[in-house]
Amino acid sequence: MAARMAPLALLSVSDKTGLVEFAKGLAEMGFDLVSTGGTYKVLKEAGLPVRAVEEATGFPEMLDGRIKTLHPKIHGGILYLRGNAAHEKAAAAHGIDPIDLVCVNLYPFVRTVRSAAPFEEVIEQIDIGGPALVRAAVKNHASVLVAVRPARYGEILKRLREKSLSEDFRRQLALEAIRHTAAYDASIAAYLRDETGQGSVFPEEHPIALQKAAELRYGENPHQRGALYRDPLAPLGTTAHAEVLSGGKGLSYCNWLDLEAAWNGVLTLGGTNRKTPACLVIKHAIPAGAALAASAAEAFARAWETDPVSAYGSVVAFNVSLEAAAIDRLLAPHHYIEALIAPGYDVSSLKTLCQKRQNLRILCSPLPEKSPALSWRPLSGGALTQDPDRVSWEPARFSVPTRAKVPEALWPDLAFAWKLVALTRSNAIAIARNGAAVGIGSGQVNRVDAVRLACARAGSRAQGAVLASDAFFPFSDGVQEALKAGVAAIIQPGGSMRDAECISACDAAGIPMVFTGERHFSH
Repeated sequence: MAARMAPLALLSVSDKTGLVEFAKGLAEMGFDLVSTGGTYKVLKEAGLPVRAVEEATGFPEMLDGRIKTLHPKIHGGILYLRGNAAHEKAAAAHGIDPIDLVCVNLYPFVRTVRSAAPFEEVIEQIDIGGPALVRAAVKNHASVLVAVRPARYGEILKRLREKSLSEDFRRQLALEAIRHTAAYDASIAAYLRDETGQGSVFPEEHPIALQKAAELRYGENPHQRGALYRDPLAPLGTTAHAEVLSGGKGLSYCNWLDLEAAWNGVLTLGGTNRKTPACLVIKHAIPAGAALAASAAEAFARAWETDPVSAYGSVVAFNVSLEAAAIDRLLAPHHYIEALIAPGYDVSSLKTLCQKRQNLRILCSPLPEKSPALSWRPLSGGALTQDPDRVSWEPARFSVPTRAKVPEALWPDLAFAWKLVALTRSNAIAIARNGAAVGIGSGQVNRVDAVRLACARAGSRAQGAVLASDAFFPFSDGVQEALKAGVAAIIQPGGSMRDAECISACDAAGIPMVFTGERHFSH
C-alpha cells in the first residue's frame, strides 16, 4: 500500500443489504475503499471508487478464494497500535497503511446447512478470513470501527459525519462483532456435532448459537423485560421456530413457555403420524385438559371438558391440521384461548378465526422429523442439561403384581394416562377415561394431595377410569384415595419400600396395578 492521508475502509460482506449506500456514504466522507470478491464487484458496478484487495496487497486471491485477506498488509493495517512508536515504525518500514474501518459479515453457513447441501459444500462455507478480520478489529477497536450488522450502517455514517465516535460506541460495535463470530463458530460446532453423531454427548465445552427472533411484550410479569431467541440449526418443528400467523397483542414470555409445554406435550400424546388427533390444553405450563379422538374438533371438545374452569385463558395445541369444524368449536363464546398452535389450518376458517379473535395468537409449526438430542435449563451462572424425557410405552416390559390383571379395554387409557402424567408437574397424578383426561393433580408437595386434587376434579368421572402416578407411592394412602374415588386400574413406576401395601390395597379392591419401572418427574 502506498502512504496516504485518506481514511481506509475494508469491506467484505456476504449479506449485501445496505452495502452500496454504506460504501457511498463512506466515499463521500473521503474514505478509500478496499474490497474482495463479490463485494468488490457490487461496489464497482455501483460506480464507486474501490480497489480490489489484491491490488492493495500485491498478492492475488488464490486457492479458490480461500486466501484473500490473510496478508500482513491487511492484518497489520488493522492491528497495529496507533501512537505506539515501535508499531508505527514497523508499519512504515513494510508499507502498511492503517485500516480505520472493517465492514465484514460471514459466509452463509446456516443457510447452506438448511438447504440440505452435501457435507463438502457446507464445509466450504466455513469462513476463515472473515472471522480473522473481525477478531483483529475487535482487538484494536479503539482505533478501528468494526461493523457486522447492516442495521448499524446508518448510525455509523451519522456518527462519522458528526465526529461523535465515543469509546462506548466503539465498544458496542466490538461486542456485536465478537458475538457475531461466536454464534457463527457455535453453529459450525453444532453442525459437526450432529454430523459426527455426538449430539447426545456431554462435551467439555458446549457453545450455543442463538439469534434474537423477537422482543416480547414482557417477561413473566409486566415489570420484567423478555425476548425470544432461536437456535438457527434447531430441527424444524421446534417451538421457537413456529410461524406466528396472527400475533394478536403480541406473545409474552409466559405464552412461549405454555406453547413449549403444549406443542411438545401434544406430540407425546398423539404422535406425529397424523393418524390420532390429539388436543392438549395448557395453563401455566401444566396440562389442564387432554384428549384423543377421531377428529380435531372432538379432541378439543373432550380436552376442554377435562376442567373448563382451568382451561379458560389457556394455550391449546393439536398434532393435526385444524379443519373447519374444529375452528368453529374454538369460536364458541365460552372458549377463551390465549394462544393456539397446530401443524396447519383450513384457510377460509382461519381467516374467520383471525377476524373474530383478534387477540388470539395463532402459530403454525410443521411436525418435527426429530427432536433435540439434549434439553437445557438455565441456572444462575450456568445451565443443566439432560436427555429429553421420552415416554416409552412398552407393556411387555411392565409387570402387573396384583391378582387382578388388566382388561384389554383398559390398556389404551393406561397408555394415555401414562403419557399425560409425564407432561404434568410433579408430584403428578392423571386420571383418564375413554381417551380423555378427567382429572389432573399437579405440582403438589406430597403425592396423596395430588391424588385428592385429581379425584376432586374428576368427581364421578373417576368411576371406572384409570389413574397414573409419575413416581411411586411412598405410602398406600394415595392408593386408598384413588380406590375411594372408584378408579378401575392404577399405573405407576413401583419401587417403593411400601409397594406391598399398595398391591394389597388394590387386591382388596379387586383392581389391577401396573408397574412400569420408569419414573417421569417433571420439575
